[in-house]
Amino acid sequence: MDDFLPDDFDLEDEFPWDDVFDEANADMFRSQAEELYHVRDAEPGGDGLLTLPAVVLPDVVIFPGLLGPVVLGGEENVAAIRAAAERGHTVAVFLLSDPTKEDPTWGDLHPIGVESAVGLPYNLPNETFAVLMQGRRRVELVEIVHTEPYAVVRARIREEEAPHDEEMQALTRMALSALERYLDLNEALPDAIYLYALNIGHPGRLADLILAALSPEHDQVLEFLSTTDPKVRLQKALQALQNALARLELENEIQSRVQSEMDRNQREAYLREQMRAIQTELGEGDFWTQEINELRARIEEADLPEEPQRRALKEVERLRQLPPMAPEVGILRAYIEWILDLPWRTQTEDNLDLRHAAEVLEAHHYGLPKAKERILEYIAVRKLKPKRSRQPILCFVGPPGTGKTSLGKSIAEALGRKFVRVSLGGVRDEAEIRGHRRTYIGALPGRILQTMKRAGTVNPVFMLDEVDKLGADFRGDPSSALLEVLDPEQNHAFSDHYLEIPYDLSQVFFIATANTLANIPPALLDRMEVIAFPGYVEEEKIHIARRFLIPRQMEESGLEAEEVRCTDAALRKIIREYTGEAGVRNLEREIGRICRKIARLKAEGKRFPRRVTARTVGRFLGPPMYFDLETEEEDEVGVALGLAWTVDGGAVMPVEVLLMEGKGNLQITGQIGDVMQESAQAALSYLRAHASAFGLDATLFEKTDVHIHVPEGAVPKDGPSAGVTMATALISAFTGRAVKHEIAMTGEITLRGRVLPVGGVREKVLAAHRHGLKTVILPHRNLTDLQDVPKSALQALRVVPVKRLDEVLAEALQPPSEEPTDG
Repeated sequence: MDDFLPDDFDLEDEFPWDDVFDEANADMFRSQAEELYHVRDAEPGGDGLLTLPAVVLPDVVIFPGLLGPVVLGGEENVAAIRAAAERGHTVAVFLLSDPTKEDPTWGDLHPIGVESAVGLPYNLPNETFAVLMQGRRRVELVEIVHTEPYAVVRARIREEEAPHDEEMQALTRMALSALERYLDLNEALPDAIYLYALNIGHPGRLADLILAALSPEHDQVLEFLSTTDPKVRLQKALQALQNALARLELENEIQSRVQSEMDRNQREAYLREQMRAIQTELGEGDFWTQEINELRARIEEADLPEEPQRRALKEVERLRQLPPMAPEVGILRAYIEWILDLPWRTQTEDNLDLRHAAEVLEAHHYGLPKAKERILEYIAVRKLKPKRSRQPILCFVGPPGTGKTSLGKSIAEALGRKFVRVSLGGVRDEAEIRGHRRTYIGALPGRILQTMKRAGTVNPVFMLDEVDKLGADFRGDPSSALLEVLDPEQNHAFSDHYLEIPYDLSQVFFIATANTLANIPPALLDRMEVIAFPGYVEEEKIHIARRFLIPRQMEESGLEAEEVRCTDAALRKIIREYTGEAGVRNLEREIGRICRKIARLKAEGKRFPRRVTARTVGRFLGPPMYFDLETEEEDEVGVALGLAWTVDGGAVMPVEVLLMEGKGNLQITGQIGDVMQESAQAALSYLRAHASAFGLDATLFEKTDVHIHVPEGAVPKDGPSAGVTMATALISAFTGRAVKHEIAMTGEITLRGRVLPVGGVREKVLAAHRHGLKTVILPHRNLTDLQDVPKSALQALRVVPVKRLDEVLAEALQPPSEEPTDG
């Protein structure tokens, strides 16, 4: 061991005896340490094995070349140490593989241990002992000779010579350099460890010293004990040292940063106090006064109306009288900032070029003639009367995906105005519109003024999206708060609870959007000009897909403009079988799916279709999601074709009537609403009242049950427009006269047989045209609605206007002479 210590190494000075033991015991261990250096290593027997007393420790071991105290327990350990100390022998120290295991056996020992010189045990509380150990060399357990009164084992020496090549020298230098840096940063370890490491001269011993200084985990100690190759051991020790050094450097960096931040804050506070004193001496006032003066200057320089400027200056004077740290300061500052940030006079100049506006609207939207015409009318009036202050308040009503929001953006672009949007869906608090009063913590203006601040001008195009989805609860009714916003007679002085200053909204172009008018309060609806978006017909959807949807989706998918073409048949298949909607949102989504699948084939270098056909659509999109009811192929008794209107467009709706022997009951199935059931009752009553005219016995109804069914029973249906269809099917069933299968009809019926007008005529006529029907029977008063139907559909259909049910029957039923003989 003397080879491992420097010449000037003083054991008394370098080992912290007094920190571990009291004064008397420290002196005893000092003397024992001197004696341990003179204990000789055990000599191998004839078989090359050492025979040694064994000591078993749970998790602490003194590595070869190191000296230190160890706390141990167990009578066998104490007996083995006493026997070895009395004879001046070394002992073999082994660790448990799992120190947490209860009742370990001899088989739980880790096979690699350390031959150590030991001193006499020193009694500690709790029946434990302290003993001084000096590690000598690694040994491997071969066998246990006996275990009573203490364990004696036979072990093999496992030390290996360290090569003195350039790699080992480089590793040694790196390890010493890292150890020096680690000791500089870690104040808990004595600097003498580095001096000791410089004089070891053995790479394996240096590795053991480094690991012992790092306080390793138990698993790491076992792994290190088992590594007998000095070079490998030094590499592992260097890696562990570098990891520990990185953690220590990070901790020191964080500590330095925290300390630096504290020093900087203290320095800034000191300098700020000095500057305040200097400014006071110069008569310039402190920072707070300077800030108040700057705020006042901003108000005077801003182009504010008289009332907002007066209120802002008043709040600044209140702010001047408050100390800088008063809680009310932040509230007043936020209020003044809101007055300064809102646009009071800033506005954009309208572009009143009608041709430009028409080009912008046509370039961005197909169809929608009424909405475009209304915008052009507004621009024309503004051009003829520029000083007209009243702005139109429009309400776009229609199914989702029909272009309501995007048309608002196009209007702003055509006028050269800013476009802002507020979504009102789910808003239930009146304060969302009018704001909160400043007495509340965190109060803010309402969404109207927040959006005006974002717009930055007093005349933006302001879209109130989903106005039909406003709610109401105990917090108030936000739709009532909108009455002032959307009333041209009041919105020139809109009052927000937070601002409490009249704000002029009269120059704002408000556009509201809704899916239905049913949920809009009448008072609010009365303030808006409703423009209906009825939804697109099939031909319009094809045009929109070609002009807008396909080019946009091909560009987003990375396809060239002329690389892939889509046939009309493919688009019709997508529209009819994959998109059940009045708008084009799902149509664009399905077109995008096809484009992405083609883009994937192209990216993978595979062949891809240059022409999308109806067959290709089925391969890309899978099975159809929507199916149209098939029309009848021949005239039948008791079956009439009605025309229905839904938010997804028009549809053909067969009505079936079946007669059975019974007691005169009427049964209606197919998820029929109350209004539709009343239409069936009215049709049956009309038939019974005119039974003689149809050649029927009045007693027939008392012994006949009637079952009326409308297919697609999973789809709810309601409305009065199926009255004519039900009456025709009922009369056909009772008279045995077949209904012509190429005729569809719609209209409300009265008890006197009059046919009243209905809605959705445009969509219903187009549905009949799409199904290949020849004749459509309409109420006479609905003829004016045909001007919205495309000419191509009207040319292919024969429209028969009727005023009474007799005219319907004469057109729809086969004459009595042509009745089928088989009934």
